[in-house]
Amino acid sequence: MRGLEPRQAERYRDRVVKWRRDIHRHPELSQHEERTAALVAEVLGGLGLEVRIGVGGHGVIGLLRGGQGPTVALRADMDALPMKEETGLPYASETEGVMHACGHDTHTAMLLGAACALSEMREELRGNVKFLFQPAEELNPTGGAPGMIADGALENPHVDALFALHVWPLYETGTVVMRPGPQMGASDRLFLTVHGKAAHGSAPDQGVDAIMAASQVVCGLQSIVSRSVSPLDSAVVTIGTIKGGWRYNVIPDRVEMEGTVRTLREATQALMPELITRTAMGIAASLGGSCDVKYVKGYPPMVNDPALFELAAGAVRASLGPDALIVAEQPELGAEDFAFFARERPAVMGWLGCRPRGVRVEDTAMLHNTRFCPDEDCFPFGVSFLASCALACLNGRG
Repeated sequence: MRGLEPRQAERYRDRVVKWRRDIHRHPELSQHEERTAALVAEVLGGLGLEVRIGVGGHGVIGLLRGGQGPTVALRADMDALPMKEETGLPYASETEGVMHACGHDTHTAMLLGAACALSEMREELRGNVKFLFQPAEELNPTGGAPGMIADGALENPHVDALFALHVWPLYETGTVVMRPGPQMGASDRLFLTVHGKAAHGSAPDQGVDAIMAASQVVCGLQSIVSRSVSPLDSAVVTIGTIKGGWRYNVIPDRVEMEGTVRTLREATQALMPELITRTAMGIAASLGGSCDVKYVKGYPPMVNDPALFELAAGAVRASLGPDALIVAEQPELGAEDFAFFARERPAVMGWLGCRPRGVRVEDTAMLHNTRFCPDEDCFPFGVSFLASCALACLNGRG
């Protein structure tokens, strides 16, 4: 059985656009995806799939049973972000302060399109397809994937492989970007509180300056990346907020900071808590203060299974065209909780180009931008990618 070409997926375009715009107009935050889940369940039920709701929260599973063979899962996320939309679209968010700024509305709609396509091939399928609609992808460090896994999303029947996509505005519509091995980074949370001793600004010798100590800690954390992580590896330590002080002429006794730590290898991720704690506490102590460190592990690295990557690459070239596939030279340190699924089963995530052809990167709003708006012309390519990967996996070929 051949894959699904974009020209064939065009027949589902109007439905995908309609679903996407409806979901975009009514965005829902993590753990509040009731309306979106109800829409998904209604569509899947209308296709004659076995539908399960309330999986790991508001997750929805649709099971398409085919003939004897493996089970492949296709996953989309459903939640939005707490951002005020500024796109000016006629179908812009009607929920104040909530917006689909990361494309999860498009992921959900395209997976529904793939479900339409594959359900029409039911008699030809050499195995089963599970459609996983996941809540709470943006809820770092918890995420929504672990809840679905705990609720048995990968069993009954046992899932043998998974595929997912994410719209990616760095690349033009008509392309799919992926690589074997690490594709996206781990994402951990960091909370630091530096304690000193308050004093008048004119008498620093009578106190311990928490702001000065915190500044030294911020700089010192960068030495972890440059001196404790292999130069052939990757890591990022970013302090995103710093809060301290009450008045211009008072040395404060407390500074609070929050940050993120990104890594590409689980082994490196495992080293970071001790390295950061030792460095931060040591610097603060050397200046007469102290530092409390809370390190919260989040999403693991998103690693594409090498063998499944080859199968997916073959499916993309055969269905979308030989020039559609771009093999990324390097991963990104953005995080994805699809990585939890990828730790349980062989998995591949592809980045779907969604920048209109001819539009420059610098003129395109990126992910998590209040003006983010992916090109709707990418939808047939996304439907084709998901359906073709499933078919290739069930056929045992690339």
